[in-house]
Amino acid sequence: MGSTRLPGKVLEPLAGRPSLLRIVERLERARGLDGVAVLTSVADGDDAIAELCEREGVTCLRGSENDVLARYQGAAEALGPEFVVRVTADCPLVDPQVIADLLALRAAARGVVYASVATGAVGAETGLRRFPDGLDAEVFTAAALAQADADAHDPYEREHVTPYIWRHPELFAAATLECERDLGRERWTVDHAADLELVSAVYERLREPFGWREVLEVIEREPALRDLNSAHRVQPS
Repeated sequence: MGSTRLPGKVLEPLAGRPSLLRIVERLERARGLDGVAVLTSVADGDDAIAELCEREGVTCLRGSENDVLARYQGAAEALGPEFVVRVTADCPLVDPQVIADLLALRAAARGVVYASVATGAVGAETGLRRFPDGLDAEVFTAAALAQADADAHDPYEREHVTPYIWRHPELFAAATLECERDLGRERWTVDHAADLELVSAVYERLREPFGWREVLEVIEREPALRDLNSAHRVQPS
């Protein structure tokens, strides 16, 4: 709830349902996931999130506001998963099929303990075919999470959960899911009011279930939608 750019964004309505619940509902359709949980902080401002989850029957666990890695480890200890999929709450267009493909990639790649979706958040200089920013997801073993929690001391690594893992490829074999073509300049994440306006427009035009291809069709049919948050899109170098 304490987002500095757009406070309370996770409860903003998208076609009549809070953004956070839209994310939960989309993830519940992802093949390969056994459950979905909301991890929020113990800050008073996040009571509204916990109350929403209780009303809707969504599993909610709370932990440190700033040490999000510890929050994840505490949740893993409580829930006991073998693998953890991480999706952030600024991604209300997260695609269940992309999540399923990510899980399949990790399973097929021998020895891989960490896999992520290449998105607009990853720079074009990587040469990866990126999905739109806002389809971000990561999967990692609970064992890798526990090791990161034990060994990570950099505040950045504690706040952002997985940097310790992907900064140490010698310890954690990794794989990346690429898109069929590079769509990295598309911005579907929600950090600013203009982003929310774009995503709200998408939800007004589509009915669940829909995936990233349907979203792209809407935006390509109505280029003015892409202009809504153009000021926040990554510009080509």
